[in-house]
Amino acid sequence: MNSRRKFIQHTSLIGLAMSVSPNLPLLAAQEKILGHGNFRYTLDPKWGQLDPSKVPVINCHEMVMDRKGRMILLTDEPKNNVIIYSQSGKLLGTWTLGLKAAHGLSLVDEGDAEYLWVVDNGGRVIKTTLDGRIVTELPSPISEGIYSPSMPWVPTETAIGPNGDLYVADGYGSQFFLHYDRDGKFIRKFGGAGKGDDQFSTAHGIAIDRRKGGEPTLLCTSRGHNSFKRFTLEGRYIETIFLPGAYVCRPVIHGDYLYAGVCWSRLRYLEQTDNSGFVTILDKEDKVISNPGGTAPYYREGVLQVMVQEEPVFQHCHDVCIDQDENIYVCQWNAGKTYPIKLTRV
Repeated sequence: MNSRRKFIQHTSLIGLAMSVSPNLPLLAAQEKILGHGNFRYTLDPKWGQLDPSKVPVINCHEMVMDRKGRMILLTDEPKNNVIIYSQSGKLLGTWTLGLKAAHGLSLVDEGDAEYLWVVDNGGRVIKTTLDGRIVTELPSPISEGIYSPSMPWVPTETAIGPNGDLYVADGYGSQFFLHYDRDGKFIRKFGGAGKGDDQFSTAHGIAIDRRKGGEPTLLCTSRGHNSFKRFTLEGRYIETIFLPGAYVCRPVIHGDYLYAGVCWSRLRYLEQTDNSGFVTILDKEDKVISNPGGTAPYYREGVLQVMVQEEPVFQHCHDVCIDQDENIYVCQWNAGKTYPIKLTRV
């Protein structure tokens, strides 16, 4: 009985959505400033709360912002895979592809219009218009002979290169990143499961990094290794950004900073608790400067020390989206079917 009472408290959100009793840690966090240094935030618990009987969610996996400033959320609820919000948190619309495992969402601006790449863990990688019309779908690498029939294919994320090339993370499958040209022709794959510098454990996410000048690079998640790994656009390994204790999801670049949701922290993961995770922020030199919801980053003789959840605000942070005012919208999975949480920068 006691464990169930704790579960109900964790999965409610200020009594606003399907709650039985208040989430006490979240209530307490309203009075706190989360984060460190110049990247500190207040919690806006009312943002984006909807009627779950009309607009249900299961897991709020990822979010992007279009050029109109609308916040586009991807869920794995087949009744409404996509929920579109205004920045004030008002519902603008929904649509669905009927996907039961929608997981990855990337936005690409092709000049004439913006498009979405939606990744479903069931093996589908789909390009759509912003209102949900399918434009194209990537063939399975098994059907194309890129993978052997025995290789699992469970894609998780996409990124679009400066020339329109497409990169696909097979994060829950064979741990490769697949590189295609803008017309969908396969070029190469790199990575794969293993402990080597250029190998992966849960190759969950990928992003194009232009922060350092010169040629853009790829930031690739290796969640099981608590790290991001940097590669050239041609798939050559460059370096590892080690984030001890943090099981990071996809990298999100905004200006000179790298943001990511941490779905577990090391100690919480080992304890198998329901509440876990935080947001981590890195500067242009890839140094952690703030951990909203987590312990303050600490470097000892230049080496980052283990980071863990400090404030039990978040439950498995899966993605973040940053708006023009540098507010953060946090998407969560395995979080009691809750809507995104907004962090307002102070």
